[in-house]
Parts: sequence; C-alpha cells; structure tokens
Amino acid sequence: MPADVARLLDDINALPDYRRFGRVTAVLGLLVEVGGIEKELSVGGRCIVESRDGRRVPCEVVGFRQGRALMMSLGSLDGVGLGCRALVADGQPAVYPTDAWLGRVINALGEPVDGKGPLPKGPIGIPIRNTPPSAHSRVRVGQKLDLGIRAINTFLTCCRGQRMGIFAGSGVGKSSVMSMLAKFSAAEVAVIGLIGERGRELQEFIVEDLGEEGLARAVVVCATSDEPPLMRRQAAYMTLAVSEYFRDQGRDVLCMMDSVTRFAMAQREIGLSAGEPPTTKGYPPTVFAELPKLLERAGPGVAGSGSITGLFTVLVEGDDHNEPIADAVRGILDGHIVLERQIGERGRYPAINILRSVSRTMPGCNSQPENELVGRARRLLSAYDNMAEMIRLGAYRRGTDPQVDEAIHYNPALEAFLKQGKREATDLATGYAQLAEILGVPWS
Repeated sequence: MPADVARLLDDINALPDYRRFGRVTAVLGLLVEVGGIEKELSVGGRCIVESRDGRRVPCEVVGFRQGRALMMSLGSLDGVGLGCRALVADGQPAVYPTDAWLGRVINALGEPVDGKGPLPKGPIGIPIRNTPPSAHSRVRVGQKLDLGIRAINTFLTCCRGQRMGIFAGSGVGKSSVMSMLAKFSAAEVAVIGLIGERGRELQEFIVEDLGEEGLARAVVVCATSDEPPLMRRQAAYMTLAVSEYFRDQGRDVLCMMDSVTRFAMAQREIGLSAGEPPTTKGYPPTVFAELPKLLERAGPGVAGSGSITGLFTVLVEGDDHNEPIADAVRGILDGHIVLERQIGERGRYPAINILRSVSRTMPGCNSQPENELVGRARRLLSAYDNMAEMIRLGAYRRGTDPQVDEAIHYNPALEAFLKQGKREATDLATGYAQLAEILGVPWS
C-alpha cells in the first residue's frame, strides 16, 4: 500500500465516531459565548464555530462565566451569530515543522503566506504552547556566538543559549539591527517572529532587510497588526515552537521576535475582553504571567540537543525604558541592548548606548585580555559621557583631568568603531583587533 494512502487511512481511523458541539449564545466585541459543551472544554482548548456563510472559524477558550465558555477567534467573526454551531476540536494545537520550512514565511497557524506552495508536514508534533525544559535538566550557556555587529560582539558579548532584549522607541532602528543579526550571525538557523507589524513593513523587511541570503536559513512567522489578538499572541508561541524543533535536532538557533511589547498588548486585549481587571498601566495580571512562559522557552537545551539564543525587541512607549513591560522583560532576560534616539539623531547606527546596555554572561565568557580591553574602552566612553555637556560648551579645559583628556582623544575613533553599515559584517576576532588598534593595545 502506498505510504500516502496508508497515512490517509490512519487519519480517517483517527476521526472520532461522533462530534460534540454546542451553540453560540452571545457575541460581544471580540468575545464569543458558547453553551452546551462547557464541561468538555478547558482554558486553552479549541473549538470550530460554523458561521452562517459556511466558514469554519477556529476559536480558543479564554475563560468561563456563569456556566458558559468564553472564546476568542483566530479569524474574522463576520457571519457568526446566535445559534451557530461550535464543534469541540480534539487535542492540543501543535505544529509539525521540517527542514523544508527554511526559506519560508508562515502565519500564526503554521500556514504558508509566501505563495511558494504548501508546506510539508513533519513527523514530530511540537505543542504550540510548549513548556521549557526543566531548570535542572538544562545545560549551561555555550560558547560565544558571533552576531556580526562589532559593538555587540565586543561590548555586549552574547553566548549560545543566552536571551537578550533590544529596547528602543519607534523608529530608532530595531528592524535594521534584526536584519543585520539574521544575515550576519553564526547561528545555523534563524527563526524570526514579526508580531503586530504593519503589512507594508513585512514585505519590506523580508525583501530589503533580510534578503535572499538571510531568508535561505530562516523561517519567518508573521501576524500583522490588523489580525485578531489571538493570532498575534499565537504567532509568538509559533516562533518558539519552530525554534524548539530545530533545537531538538541539535542545531544552534537564533530566535528573534519583534516585538514582545505587541505580544503583551495582544494578551492585554484578550485579558480585558475576558473580564480581567486592569492593573499596571491597563495591563491585566495574565500579561505578566505569560511573559516568563514565553521567554523561558528560549535558552540552552538539555544535554545532546542544541540551543535557542533569543533576541527579543521591546518597543518602549514614549522612550520610557522603565515602563511596565520593559521593566518586566528586563528582569527575565540575560541582558539588554538599549537603542537611543539621541544617538541615532547624531547619525550613528546602530544607535546602541553601550553604557546603559549589559550582557550578563560577561565578563565570564571573555578572556582576561578581552575583559581588560573592553573595560578600558568602557571607562573612556563613560568619562567622555560624564563631561559631554561641558566639552560641547567649551567649558572644559584640557589638562584638568588626564582621564577626560584621554577620553576626548579616543572618542572620535571609538564612535567610528561603534558605527556600522547595514551591509557590513564584522566577526568576533576582527572586532577585538580593531578595538585594540584604536586604543594602541598589542593584540594577537
């Protein structure tokens, strides 16, 4: 018997002998209330609502109220009304990736949206809302990972399995940094989640920023800003699920997400619609409960598997780096890279504020000469930053402070070192050698 026929027969045999269904009793805003099957459901369970125009709308249970199941849809609710049938979906949502997914663009349901034909289904199902490996079974973070951006490689060294945040306001260059990381990093596979992006920016990022070279070893998961909040939230979970597949194959994965803030906003819409009370800046408690569940899925795997190096952007509202989501994410991750508008306005991109950024695997991941070199450069940048206003006003007199004099001497070269073009890659060894040459330190 041919293999495809055998698989089809297995799928048919797996179908239930009967279908359990209820009826829609209310639709209010984003929320669908269903009665008759509440005892068959649990939070996170799925139903298929049959609309009056014949569409099958997937919905997810987000809570219960007065003996009714509260659901939100992963599609449009147009055509859904009182009495529409709601079928219980069996099993937990899962995705079945394969290596053939590399170079493809998918949505939050794992469906292709790039017009390149259907996606093959792999043999292993990865739960979309998977749990991370236990803390005791995980190995430690691995060796240094070359990310191709010299400011990060030297001052904010990232290791395999580390999780870092990129914090910035709108229009400060997060997408450009992400495209450089996707193209230049030494990771074997990149999985990129674009959560709540503008539809125009999606194609722009894939074609212009990522390019064919970057896309060839990447899987892009997207959910645009006009999609329902459940789709935006699930796109984040899907990004981690696909990353987990490649990690379990023994590969070192670079998982990038833009942005965690829009994931939190989607969860806020879901929570408020389900009747949760708003707390800090209007965010309900489930937002702060879901953030660690999402972010902890990145990191080193168990012995014998690969790792997921996570780089998550955080869109800070009004350039306030202490707003609730930024503060919560910073406390979960292993480091943060701060992009500042003032630096970008000076024409220096990536607009990384080295003094406000930190990698928590440093200095342990570096050799002593590397730590001494980076430490000296940081001290010079700090000395210049502390006196920058007086220097610009001409109020500082040379000779007053030898350290400030040294900082003034080296500052133009250090600023040029931190500046890097979008199509320019610098590996780890070259970055340290260039920094040593600037500071006049012998290097081999």
